[in-house]
Amino acid sequence: MPALETRRPFTRADALAAGISAKQLRGSRFRRVFNGVYVDARVPDHPLVRAEAALLLHPPGGFASHVTAAQIHGVPVPSDALTHVTVACAADRRRRPGIRCHVGQAQVETIGGVRVSGPHRMFLELASTLSLVDLVVVGEALVRLGKATPESLVAAYEGSDARYAAAALRAARYVRRDVDSPMETRLRMLIVLAGLPEPEVNHKVHDEYGRVTRRFDLSYPSVRLIVEYDGRQHIEVRNNWTSDLRRREEFDDAGWRILIVTSAGIYKNPGETIDRIHRALRRQGWRGLPARTSGAWRPFFPGR
Repeated sequence: MPALETRRPFTRADALAAGISAKQLRGSRFRRVFNGVYVDARVPDHPLVRAEAALLLHPPGGFASHVTAAQIHGVPVPSDALTHVTVACAADRRRRPGIRCHVGQAQVETIGGVRVSGPHRMFLELASTLSLVDLVVVGEALVRLGKATPESLVAAYEGSDARYAAAALRAARYVRRDVDSPMETRLRMLIVLAGLPEPEVNHKVHDEYGRVTRRFDLSYPSVRLIVEYDGRQHIEVRNNWTSDLRRREEFDDAGWRILIVTSAGIYKNPGETIDRIHRALRRQGWRGLPARTSGAWRPFFPGR
């Protein structure tokens, strides 16, 4: 019998068959992932390891899904202590602490030897649990990773009668290209859900030779307003600070206004951020601006 590969999850039965005793399994050499499934203690904890361990407890054909699939794909999602897998039928479910088992069929792909929901299926799965804004964050991360496009996401759910397809389609229609980070997604969604004009993503300024000299994450080029997410919390070396001051002076000279929003302006004081952007658009001369903003952002950005 070949030696047991202990750097990948294995069952207690496989360990005993390979000559590893129950006492050894309880020792420091191994780590229990779930009841009845172990791995070499030197293997770091990772969603891929937990998914493979969970699938060992289920009949063949299961796959990692939902939040666990998102984690394996490298997509930012809210933390979840459970490992999610999907099996073909209810009879294939196995109840274990720490595992959430769903029932369904899907096209899957293999990552690190583990069957995982494909990106478009995963997006649909997440539509059952995530908020609109969190789902748009996922969609734009998939685009950033080259695993989907805004068009492919819309096409996947348009006309579909699958459960949660309507929620997936709603989020897919907000997904854009060239978004650099989840916080930029959240800032843009805050603006849009407030009923303000959607800012342009990744606007580029070129010099007389066609070279890109500036790139703005979010902006309104027609009225020369830049809305910039600043995650540095003002901790900068002096050279960077001097460079930023010079850059802002250049923009002032050209008639641009820069409005900086920090994480507090999204998580703690979203209403103030909306008011700031509303006033800035009005001062910069945006035509057709609503007199009042919408409150549709409130369920997604509760603030303090």
